[in-house]
Amino acid sequence: MAVLTTEELEALLADLESDRVERKRSGADRSSIRKGICAFANDLAGSGKAGVIFVGVEDKGHCAELPITDELLRTLAQMRSDGNILPPPSMAVQKRVINGCEAAVVVVEPSRETPVRYQGRVWVKVGPTLQVALPEEERRLAERRRAADLPFDLRVVPDAALADLDTDFFRREYLPRAVAPDVLEQNRRTLEQQLASLRFLTGSRPNYGAILIIGKDPQRWVPGAYVQFLRVDGGKLTDPIRDQKQISGPLSQVSSRLDEIFEINISTATDVRAGARDVRRPDYPVVALQQLVRNALIHRSYEGTNAPVRVYWFSDRVEIQSPGGLYGQVNPGNFGKGATDYRNPLIAEALFHLGYVQKFGLGIPLAQEELTKNGNPPPDFLFEPNAVLVIVEPAR
Repeated sequence: MAVLTTEELEALLADLESDRVERKRSGADRSSIRKGICAFANDLAGSGKAGVIFVGVEDKGHCAELPITDELLRTLAQMRSDGNILPPPSMAVQKRVINGCEAAVVVVEPSRETPVRYQGRVWVKVGPTLQVALPEEERRLAERRRAADLPFDLRVVPDAALADLDTDFFRREYLPRAVAPDVLEQNRRTLEQQLASLRFLTGSRPNYGAILIIGKDPQRWVPGAYVQFLRVDGGKLTDPIRDQKQISGPLSQVSSRLDEIFEINISTATDVRAGARDVRRPDYPVVALQQLVRNALIHRSYEGTNAPVRVYWFSDRVEIQSPGGLYGQVNPGNFGKGATDYRNPLIAEALFHLGYVQKFGLGIPLAQEELTKNGNPPPDFLFEPNAVLVIVEPAR
């Protein structure tokens, strides 16, 4: 993340025609601020330089005398991961004093994963104005991605073709969730252009994210793309197996099937203690298990391994293991505390659009909260270089 000096910020604030600057009198117009973040992440001009949004500054650069509170800074920072801007931008929020004016400064880095969208629209900066990108501008942003820098889910799948994608599902289910309704109504793009716009094509060919999200047979291309479910009648793998399943298919189908399996296997007990009024409590809250396994599907490594995600349900615990260790900026110290980084950014974005992710970076905290409310012990996370294991014990 670029660190701008006070002198650089002063120069940007004074340049009223710059395509790297937005000025906002207050933080009230959150939609406009998000549009600016989206536009700077897209960096249509290709400058490679960070864009800056000054909050607490008039259009002409004069100080608006806005109190820069911690609440305002938190609100601005949360725009990065609240799911309105996809893929999530790289940005920093600071309180700075510039020419004697106290302002909130939002610094947005150009994204490598363009086009970036705010609520289904691609916003760009054209001179000093914010505009929705034209189809040709959107194409330029899509072509800017360099294959050598792409994460696994954005890399081309050798020998895969459009016929390997479930384009009916893409048009029927995915497009209406990912693109604003009025944009779809005016849409005259070809199927290939639609797929490329939503990053399911790299160049003109399907990538691994497309295969895993809308592919007809994901395992043909990614053999480990399944979940192994095992229900054990005891506490050891050598104990009798009550049920076992291999759950495969596009990740949305895998997630839905796992939801059904969790509902079937959860037991609900009645609290008969003195004073209790028939309080029925499950041994595991379904939301917690959903969040933990979806986190595994999103953040696992699909590259260099044929191992599945494993869900082993013992009589005294549930274990969820995903291939691949912690990724990027996430470490054992900040794991589950809102830190986010994405080994598979397209998969994360797609599952958000399909409704399996509510807000980025909150899956683990939500699971922890649900377990606490239900009376379960805190989950135990074990981190290894090639795997992450979470162990959940039943409610007490």
